[in-house]
Amino acid sequence: MAQTSPVPTAPGAQGKQMLSEQVYTHLREAIMRGDYAPGDALKPQDLAKQQGVSLAVVREALVRVVGEGLADRLPNRGFAVPSFSDRRWQEIAEARRTIEPVMLRMSIQRGDLEWETRVRAAHHRLARTPAYLPEDGEYYSDSWAEAHRVFHRTLLDGCGNPVLLETFDRLWTASELARRWSSLRVPDRDGVSEHRRLEETALARDADAAAEALTQHLTQTAEGLTS
Repeated sequence: MAQTSPVPTAPGAQGKQMLSEQVYTHLREAIMRGDYAPGDALKPQDLAKQQGVSLAVVREALVRVVGEGLADRLPNRGFAVPSFSDRRWQEIAEARRTIEPVMLRMSIQRGDLEWETRVRAAHHRLARTPAYLPEDGEYYSDSWAEAHRVFHRTLLDGCGNPVLLETFDRLWTASELARRWSSLRVPDRDGVSEHRRLEETALARDADAAAEALTQHLTQTAEGLTS
């Protein structure tokens, strides 16, 4: 099991909330970095001892991680990192392939000049951000991950529908871990060209081509988990 540095203690209800936030952040980052392998148990007792906090603080943090799709609650009331072959990843991918191309079509139809400008800027940032840095290990860098999220969300936020955008946000977070695992299994994937194609077709207002490019892009990630 991964080892993390103890979190400083703080008294009172506000202190408990702060501790829970810190434990949650440590745990989330450890899972994202790959410190825990797929299927690894996340034992509250061990985590509480490692972090120097109470079980209640750890359980609160674990519930948040489960809510983001980065951990599972097991039948015996324990917790674990999702397994690599979990069917859920394919279900999330299916949901994204169903919803996001529709949102992109809406963005192309409704998006104004300001939206076009933001899409171009978001793609420029993504293209200029290194995907991998030595200090971030074998997974792609946090700065690239954020640029990647911003680019995809900017493509879709021209749809102007906050309910759909909230759905995108939830699905994006839930699929982030699978996306990182997929990148390790398909290291030669040409994501740069895929993102350039998305930008070009969206700004050309070619809804059919853009929707097809996005569907293919999402399918590549899902296939990386089954190859």
